[in-house]
Amino acid sequence: MSTTELPRIAALPAAEEAATPAPRPRRMGDVVTHGVLILGVLLFALPLWIVIMGSTHDAASIGRGEVPLLPGAHAIENYAGAWAGGTSATIRVPVAVMMLNSVVMATAIAVGKIAISLISAYAVVFFRFPGRMLAFWAIFITLMLPVEVRIFPTFKVVSDLGMMDSYAGLIVPLIASATATLLFRQFFMTIPDEFVEAAKIDGAGPMRFFWDVALPLSRTNMAALFVILFVYGWNQYLWPLLVTTSGNVETIVVGIVKMIGSEANTEWNIVMATTVLALLPPVAVVLLMQRWFVKGLTDTEK
Repeated sequence: MSTTELPRIAALPAAEEAATPAPRPRRMGDVVTHGVLILGVLLFALPLWIVIMGSTHDAASIGRGEVPLLPGAHAIENYAGAWAGGTSATIRVPVAVMMLNSVVMATAIAVGKIAISLISAYAVVFFRFPGRMLAFWAIFITLMLPVEVRIFPTFKVVSDLGMMDSYAGLIVPLIASATATLLFRQFFMTIPDEFVEAAKIDGAGPMRFFWDVALPLSRTNMAALFVILFVYGWNQYLWPLLVTTSGNVETIVVGIVKMIGSEANTEWNIVMATTVLALLPPVAVVLLMQRWFVKGLTDTEK
């Protein structure tokens, strides 16, 4: 075979590959997939859209049973009345106060859960002491107990300690998290032993290793958990309902439920405006930390 035939023969597979027709896109599958996604968005967004539009109408329009799908002319009046709480008979505490209480509670719960879970998981993984696994399983087994089982003894402890109707009573009983401890423990177990040995050779103690190695590697996990735990704390209803006896530390979720009285006396436009305001902080946290949240859940290389 002559050398002049080599380029022609080498080019045959490329030519045959180029002549092979591209597979047809599965149009029907794409249509079905997008149809299901659009249906899901509509099912989720339509009630929210009705609430947003209803917050811009007067109470009479909603009281007549009309379902508002377009903006009304009372948005400023409704939101100002809800925020101040002085122009509506359905609001006992201004929304501004309730939202501040919810922000303090949700932030403290998220930060406290992450801090306690980090320390407890670090101790279980990197320290050797009697009862180490017993302590971990004692924490883990609380996941199997529903909230209703723990609610009475927790309430009794909070009441005996004089923490009723206070930020401490709202936050402290919810500040421990078995789920976060489990997640941090599983992550710390993936840290190579070489890191620990290198830290020991450099003379780093346990706290130095925690601050310089374990904590920086956990930042994406902490960001993802902060978003989840903030929304968890923000949506709490049963515990704040039991602990708060006045409006000083009443949260926004409890306030919205209390605003819904009898059907004839409920100002639904104010309730809807309050609901929209209650959506803003958790949505803002999710949007601001979206990149870290997704990275913490999907990134395998810390």
